[in-house]
Amino acid sequence: MGRYKEIFAKSVEEPEAFWGKAAEGIDWYKTWDKVLDDSTPPFYRWFAGAEMNTCYNAVDRHLERGRADQVAIIYDSPVTNTIQKFTYQELRDLVATFAGVLKGQGVKKGDTVIIYMPMIPQAAIAMLACARLGAIHSVVFGGFAANELAIRIDHSQPKVIVTASGAVEGKKLIEYKPLLDKAIEIAKHTPEKCIIYQRPMVKAPLNHERDLDWEKLAADAEPAECVPVKATDPLYILYTSGTTGMPKGVVRDNGGHAVALNWSMENIYDVRGGDVYWAASDVGWVVGHSYIIYGPLLRGCTTIIYEGKPIGTPDPGAFWRVISQHGVKVLFTAPTAFRAIKKEDPDGAYFKEYDLSDFKYLFLAGERLDPDTYHWACKMLHRPVIDHWWQTETGWAIAANCMGIEQMPIKPGSPTVAVPGYDVCILDDSGKELGPHEEGNVVVKLPLPPGTLPTLYKDDEKFQRSYMSKFPGYYETSDGGYLDEDGYIFVMGRVDDVINIAGHRLSTGAMEEVIATHPSVAECAVFGTDDQLKGQLPVGLVVLKAGAVQDPDELKTDLVKMVRNQIGPIACYKETSIVARLPKTRSGKILRGTMRAIANGKEYRMPSTIDDPTTLDEITASLKELGYPKR
Repeated sequence: MGRYKEIFAKSVEEPEAFWGKAAEGIDWYKTWDKVLDDSTPPFYRWFAGAEMNTCYNAVDRHLERGRADQVAIIYDSPVTNTIQKFTYQELRDLVATFAGVLKGQGVKKGDTVIIYMPMIPQAAIAMLACARLGAIHSVVFGGFAANELAIRIDHSQPKVIVTASGAVEGKKLIEYKPLLDKAIEIAKHTPEKCIIYQRPMVKAPLNHERDLDWEKLAADAEPAECVPVKATDPLYILYTSGTTGMPKGVVRDNGGHAVALNWSMENIYDVRGGDVYWAASDVGWVVGHSYIIYGPLLRGCTTIIYEGKPIGTPDPGAFWRVISQHGVKVLFTAPTAFRAIKKEDPDGAYFKEYDLSDFKYLFLAGERLDPDTYHWACKMLHRPVIDHWWQTETGWAIAANCMGIEQMPIKPGSPTVAVPGYDVCILDDSGKELGPHEEGNVVVKLPLPPGTLPTLYKDDEKFQRSYMSKFPGYYETSDGGYLDEDGYIFVMGRVDDVINIAGHRLSTGAMEEVIATHPSVAECAVFGTDDQLKGQLPVGLVVLKAGAVQDPDELKTDLVKMVRNQIGPIACYKETSIVARLPKTRSGKILRGTMRAIANGKEYRMPSTIDDPTTLDEITASLKELGYPKR
C-alpha cells in the first residue's frame, strides 16, 4: 500500500494542498480566493471565489488541445439498430446551438431546466447546454411515472422542460408526452415551455401554446458561448429517494465537481484522454451524470451512450459486442447486469465470440457485489473486477481499489479502501469509534472532498438533519458496516428504509404511501428482501380495514398497479401478504428491520420494546407462504 498510503495521507492531512494541485487539471476564468472555505461548517465550499464553466471544460477546451476530430460520444442503440459517433467539434457545435435554443426561451444563469429523456445523445446535449449557460439542470429518469415527475417539477420549478417523444425499453415503446402532460396537470408549478425532441418511432402531438419542436428551434438558433459561473454555483439537482415520499434534491456545484471527476478518471479508473470509457447506466441516475457525461468528457475520453440492456438486445453477448466493436478500455455497470448475463449465459459462450483485447477493467457499483457474481466475472474475464462504493450524495466513489494509483489485493465482499479525500470511520450509535470487525455506522469525517453535495436544494435544514446531525463532525452515509485490520471497508446494507433495486435507490416509505391510499388498506409495511438477480426487491404486508370485503388476489393486483403507476415499473413491486397485524414497539414504531431479517433468513434479536412477540410468529408464517426466506 505504499503509493496509496502516501497519497491518501496527504488528502486527509493537507486537503487544501491536495485538491489545489488536483484543480490544475481544470481551466479557470478566475482562480480561487481559498481552496476550502470552512467558515460555516457543515456547509463547506470548495474553490471559493473561483470562476469557470463546466461545459467549456468538458467540450470546448478539447478543441483547443487537438481533440476536435476525436470521437467524444458513441451512441449505440441496439433497440433502434443505430450507431452514431460525434466528434468533440460536432458535440461543441450541437451543444452551443441547443444552448442558443434555451437562451432564446429566456433560460439564463441560475434558472432550472428539467430534462426527462431516454438514453439518446440529445440528453447529453441538453445537460451540457444548461451547463454552458450556467442554468441548473435536473434530469429525471425517463421511466418515472407522472406523479414522480410532478413532485420534481414543483420542487425545482423549471423554466423549461426538455423531453423526447418516447423511448424503446426492450421491445416496448413508451410514449413520454402523455406522462409529461399528466405531470404538468398534477403539478402546481407550470413550466413556460416544453421542448420536444421527436424520435422516428413515435411522434408526440404538440400543445402549441406550450410545446416546441427541438429540431425546428435548432435550425434557427444562434449558438451561445460559455457563461462564467462561480465554482460554488450549482451545476445540477439530482433527486434521490429519502425515507419519506419526498425525494431529496442533491445539489452538485460546478468547481468541486469538475476537479473531483477529472481527478477520479485517472486515479480510480486508470483512463486518460483518448481512452474509450463506458458506464452502462442511465443519465437519470448519478452514475449517468458522473461517468456517462461529465467525467469522461472532462478527461477528454470517448464515452458511450447505450440504449439497450445487458441481455435481450439481442442476447447475453450485448455488452461484449459493444466492448469489442468500440474498443472499450473500462466498463462500469451494476452487479445486477452481470447477474442477468450470468443467468442467461452461465458458461460465457457469448463472451468467447468477441475480441476484447482493448478491455482492461470491469468496475461494479450501485449495490452490493455478491461473492458469487464476483468470482464468476473474474473466472470468465481474466481481468481485474473492481467493486467500488459510492452514493448519489457523494457523486463519486467513497471506497475503491484505485487502479490509477496502486492495484491492491482484492477481498471479495469489500470495495477495498477509502478513496483519497474520504476519511471513513465506523461509529456506534453513541458516536464512539469502533475497532476492526466491529459493525456500526459507516461515516465520513468532515470536510467531505470536492464533488460531494454541499447541501440539498432549497433545504439547508434537511441537509443538516439528514446527514450531519446524528454524528456531529461526520457525514452519515446511512449504511452499516465495518473496517477490517487492513482498513478494508465492508458495507453491509442500509440502516434506513431505502432499498436498492438493480442499482436504483427507491424508498419503501414512498411505496407505503401509495399502498396506504387503497380504500381497503388500514396500514402497511414495505421492506426489501434479498434477491439474487436484482439485489433487493420490495415485499408488502398489509392490514385490511375492519369490514373491508375484497378478493385478496384482486387487492394484490390493485396494489401492483398503483405502485407501478405512481412510482414506476422500476419499483418491481409484485408481492403482498395480507396480515392481521404488524409487529410494533410499544411506542407504535413498525419493526421493519426485524421483518426484513425474517424474510432474508437472518438471525435477529427480539426487540426489547416489542408490544406483542406473537406478532413475529404470524409474520414468519405469512412470509413463509410467500416463499421467504428463499433458499
